Amino acid sequence: MNAPSQEVTPSLLREWPLPEPGGSKHSRGHVLVIGGARSTPGAVLLAGIAALRVGAGVLAMAVPEDVAISLAVAVPEAAVTGWPELTGPALSTADRQGFTELLRQASAVLLGPGLDSPHLAALLLALVAEELPPRVPVVLDAYALGVLPEHAETVSTFGGRVVLTPNQDEAARLLASDIDDYDPTRVATSIADEWQAVVSYQGVVAQPRAPARVIPTGHAGLGTSGSGDVLAGAIAGLLARGADPVRAACWGTYLHAAAGDRLAARVGRLGFLARELLDEVPLVLTELQA
Repeated sequence: MNAPSQEVTPSLLREWPLPEPGGSKHSRGHVLVIGGARSTPGAVLLAGIAALRVGAGVLAMAVPEDVAISLAVAVPEAAVTGWPELTGPALSTADRQGFTELLRQASAVLLGPGLDSPHLAALLLALVAEELPPRVPVVLDAYALGVLPEHAETVSTFGGRVVLTPNQDEAARLLASDIDDYDPTRVATSIADEWQAVVSYQGVVAQPRAPARVIPTGHAGLGTSGSGDVLAGAIAGLLARGADPVRAACWGTYLHAAAGDRLAARVGRLGFLARELLDEVPLVLTELQA
């Protein structure tokens, strides 16, 4: 049985600081976000900007070719690579080589935001598992979680350097169970133990065989389209800065929730937009580090 959970407070985070950022963009890490689709390029945009907002130094995004130019214009801070539409059962040699080069440059990888094809998600998950350099952490989100039960062996490949950020539907799939009556702490700890990974789920951060950490801030308004992309991107950005997976998940989850609290006070508990969280995150981060 797991020990009682621990509350994540500002004082706890200040006693558990993030790595010093250094003076150049390269000292703050290189984030690679892989995802997107013709109808959902915004998920990659939200995740990538969130990574920069928590202090990551360099952002690269890999997306379908037909949205790459528009995304590059929307996020001029990022290097954007497009891949052609898949028509066969596997990635071409050229595409594999392109992804491998991107992975070799990364300090942290986020896979999944905005993907809408289980087939493509499975191919990319396998590629990341095969080609990601040792010690580089990875965040799995959205469709990368949806296909995980059919590719469970990939998690062990990452060797304790993976963070999962499921929503309720994805959590139920990971546990192969109806979780409507489960509290978030039970869900998060069950996924962490089952998948031997760090998990951020509905304000709870869990790791295998350890007490869960509960973020006491946040509210239902965070359950809005794109909010999960912001959370996953924030965690990836903190990983790129050099935070270990548990610390990155705790800080990222707290920043996401506290940004929602700031918007609730100014806009309302419901009705604010996920992209509005992005402007609040660095302000919360500054307050915590003051």
